[in-house]
Amino acid sequence: MASPTLTSRTAVKRTAKAPRRPLLQRPGAMKAAAPWVVGIVMLLLWECWCALFKVPVYLVPAPHDIAMQLFKDGPMLFAALEATLEITLLAFALATLVGVTIALLFVQSPMIEASFFPYAILLQVTPIVAIAPLIIIWVKDTTFALVICATLVALFPIISNTALGLRSVNPGLINLFRINRATRWQTLVRLRIPSALPYFFGGLRISSGLSLIGAVVAEFVAGTGGSGAGLAYQILQAGFQLNIPRLFAALFLITVTGVVLFGITAWASRVGLRGWHESEL
Repeated sequence: MASPTLTSRTAVKRTAKAPRRPLLQRPGAMKAAAPWVVGIVMLLLWECWCALFKVPVYLVPAPHDIAMQLFKDGPMLFAALEATLEITLLAFALATLVGVTIALLFVQSPMIEASFFPYAILLQVTPIVAIAPLIIIWVKDTTFALVICATLVALFPIISNTALGLRSVNPGLINLFRINRATRWQTLVRLRIPSALPYFFGGLRISSGLSLIGAVVAEFVAGTGGSGAGLAYQILQAGFQLNIPRLFAALFLITVTGVVLFGITAWASRVGLRGWHESEL
């Protein structure tokens, strides 16, 4: 029988908390801080380069010039960002809905996939700059025309990734469902769709950025101005006026928007796959 002293010492060792590691030595903190450190260093080098070589503002503005211009033209640029973001989100939602529907049809009928998938590829490889003027001419509503253009850019990743995920099912599990006489609907809902979720979220991450790119490119082609002008129009106007700091400020807002959209889709992937899929365990 163990002595009471030995038992108490063992209990103390088990209940004693491990020493807390410093914040900067934690893997999660280092992973989160590394991009910020790299970004700050690059901005400092950029600022020093502009100051050392006395680069004119109309060629390459320094970071502080861009920040001052962003503060000065903030209301106008953020209003333009709102217009661009509206087109981006509508196109992203439409591409997701249409892409998932087409992928489901492809998986349910190999003949439909063989007949229409080449046209989906054709749509992907066709430059949006070439067909955007036609869409803008054919569609009376300019906003809807821009949404269609951005949707065409963002559609293919949803179709290809979701269709690939719906087909990437363990054959043994399919045979198990057949043995238990599961219907096609039960196999789709309980087996194929859960197996396709990682591929679907991967398509969302790609499509979110392409929606923004499609919206900006469509705005460039349309050249719409006025109160509903997007960031692309502000970039064009800044280029015509040689207001390069405003141009860089608009580019900065587009970049930040793309990063935020990617972060939201990555967060949705973690929430949807957390606790059951290997990629998020």
